[in-house]
Amino acid sequence: MGDTNTITKKVACPHCKNVINVIGNSGETIEIKCSKCNTSGIFSFPKEKQEYKTTDESNAIVVNNLEFTYPKSDKKAVDGVSFEISKGEIFGFLGPNGAGKTTTQKVMIGLFKQYSGNVLLLGKNLTDWKTDIYNRIGVGFELPNHYQKLTALENLELFASFYKGKTTPAIDLLKMVELEKDANDRVATFSKGMKSKLNFARSLINDPEVLFLDEPTTGLDPVGRRLIKNIILQKRKEGKAIFLTTHNMNDADELCDRVGFIVDGKIILIESPKELKIRHGKKIVKVEHLKNGELLSQDFDLKNLADNNNFLNLLKTGNVQTIHTAEATLDDIFIKATGRQLK
Repeated sequence: MGDTNTITKKVACPHCKNVINVIGNSGETIEIKCSKCNTSGIFSFPKEKQEYKTTDESNAIVVNNLEFTYPKSDKKAVDGVSFEISKGEIFGFLGPNGAGKTTTQKVMIGLFKQYSGNVLLLGKNLTDWKTDIYNRIGVGFELPNHYQKLTALENLELFASFYKGKTTPAIDLLKMVELEKDANDRVATFSKGMKSKLNFARSLINDPEVLFLDEPTTGLDPVGRRLIKNIILQKRKEGKAIFLTTHNMNDADELCDRVGFIVDGKIILIESPKELKIRHGKKIVKVEHLKNGELLSQDFDLKNLADNNNFLNLLKTGNVQTIHTAEATLDDIFIKATGRQLK
């Protein structure tokens, strides 16, 4: 008898539309290849539905079988999405435009009400929260929305007045994002990067337990990006749960403990960037070395590398310039997982 958990799915090739029979188990992620055009990709079988308990104090967010459809639309913008985010974890939500990322976030922060499924936020069902939830979460939208005629300090002080609890002094937030010298300048005079920093600072006013950040490094130079990423990592150390939506795969790779790929409203896979790169990378070591003044590259199989005489002799020459494993990038894995741009 076969495995009772085995599932067979029919998948249309994104390139030639050939129908592929995919066999696997619940929650399994496997690589597939079209027999007709050789297009390769990743297919993830959905996990069996779980009933999450509100008593699990380790999870700050639990989303279970979330679905949302816009009025007058026949297609679900979010289709059976499930995931959880622990306290002290950065969860990256990645996907192409129109995949359902922003819609999912708007449901989670209470802007969209007409959804099905369950969302638990800080151990409490989202439908049971009232406006007091905003005293415990912080939101940084992709497009900064400031009062242009007010100064940076006045903007933060105004938003701080909306909260019932204790807030972080506005000048301290400006110092955190290195805008203290511009505290009394009108926001209308700010560059795009400065507005992005101010937008990020605003999300931290109430010292939130959960942070929702949408493209937090947009418009920043390398120094500014490093600053914001360091603050995000510090907030994780403080035990904050962070939901990060981004198109920047370098940010996701560096910051996220786990990433979820969403396409057409469905989550394709959830895994740590490190595990994804190991699983989909080549098991080789690439060595660049100089020979007669020319830079050459040579690949060696990782298996039994310590016994590979060619590799050992190359190391002894002293002409090795670089050595690294051939990891797959998140961009590579994203293209495989979404089935986009494959030829």
